[in-house]
Amino acid sequence: MTKHVRFSPNRKTWPTTPDGSPLVRYGLVEGDTVYETDSLWSREAGEEYGLADVRLLPPVWPSKIVCVGRNYVDHAKELGNPVPVEPLLFYKPLSSLVASGDSIVYPTMSELVSFEGELGLVIGRQARNVSKEEAMQYVYGFTIVNDITARDLQKKDGQWARAKGCDTFCPVGPWVVPRNEVKFEDVRIQTWVNGEKKQDGSVRDMIFSVGDIIAFVTAFQTLEPGDLIATGTPPGVGPIQPGDTVRVEIGGIGALENKVIRG
Repeated sequence: MTKHVRFSPNRKTWPTTPDGSPLVRYGLVEGDTVYETDSLWSREAGEEYGLADVRLLPPVWPSKIVCVGRNYVDHAKELGNPVPVEPLLFYKPLSSLVASGDSIVYPTMSELVSFEGELGLVIGRQARNVSKEEAMQYVYGFTIVNDITARDLQKKDGQWARAKGCDTFCPVGPWVVPRNEVKFEDVRIQTWVNGEKKQDGSVRDMIFSVGDIIAFVTAFQTLEPGDLIATGTPPGVGPIQPGDTVRVEIGGIGALENKVIRG
């Protein structure tokens, strides 16, 4: 399995370039080794690092994070919401991105924060007015997303900017696996909280397919290489508290794990 990553070469600190920008490198993970590459998509391996010695970063830094709400019938029903007749979209800001192993910060203004394990699509080339039938050809690969949500803010505000957009509310990772290495129809999303399974759903149960989603989005908006689409969560979502560990697993891709801390 090919595992594309973004990383910092020092696990404890985040080195910077001479202008003060974070030093980000791209690589391939094989076993316990990270091989540096020229770009996220490259497979030409260079300098070697021990996986335990580097800091994995969110595997993509997109121009936009597009999310699909209520894309599983049973999830819509468990929250008492109607099933949408077309993709229900919202966005998360880049400031919400964190990597596997980073902390989810429980914000002080909320008293009800939930997990939502999801399959993430990473766009491989510019996409505009893409047909449903051709949509998958624009997906480079897959990753894992945890769409953290402050339920009380979601209910209070009506719109979802605060509820979905807090810092650390979009854990992604740990890597991107190319589309042709994943048997999509067999993908299952499982979420565990403190070792207890909470979610176990199949992408076969999505209301809107990958083709539906990409065709809908690109009818009004251009997707750029590296953009991230979170495809919705299966039923079983629930609250998390400071001290909890949340693990989202997708077979054939990997596991995204984050601990919750108090803000």
